[in-house]
Amino acid sequence: MNLTFHSYTPEWVAHIRQGGADDNGQPAERVISDGQGKPCRNCLDTVPAGAEMLICAARPFPHKQPYAETGPIFLCADDCAAWAGEGVPPVLQISPDYLLKGYSTDHRIVYGTGNITLSDDIVRMATEILARDDVAFVDVRSATNNCFLSRVTKMVG
Repeated sequence: MNLTFHSYTPEWVAHIRQGGADDNGQPAERVISDGQGKPCRNCLDTVPAGAEMLICAARPFPHKQPYAETGPIFLCADDCAAWAGEGVPPVLQISPDYLLKGYSTDHRIVYGTGNITLSDDIVRMATEILARDDVAFVDVRSATNNCFLSRVTKMVG
């Protein structure tokens, strides 16, 4: 099974960069990155040291509901190209491990799919979770802070 790793939706990223409210109804905070562990959810790479970045609340789900977790994310303040590469993006190679969870088509957690996974095992574990008939996508989150990092789906075509 081939996988696609997705960055945050381009429309939402543009909205935040233009000063729009985040998923808590607030404008993003602007700070300077120290280059350490500041993963941009658009380019799916580290925000470079000395670059301006945005910190905002994000809920990567279409509607509020009990399983629609909201948490902090970072974005490069300046335009950066959305991740469109193949394989595991750099943002998922920063930490030793990550939390992977499978979700159904109605964006609910599929119980029994949550796994703390070593960075080197992300593809294997995401493939295993996505092989289930009741799983539509997998979210990859920080294993220590639970912050959303990327969504994984089966590659189409």
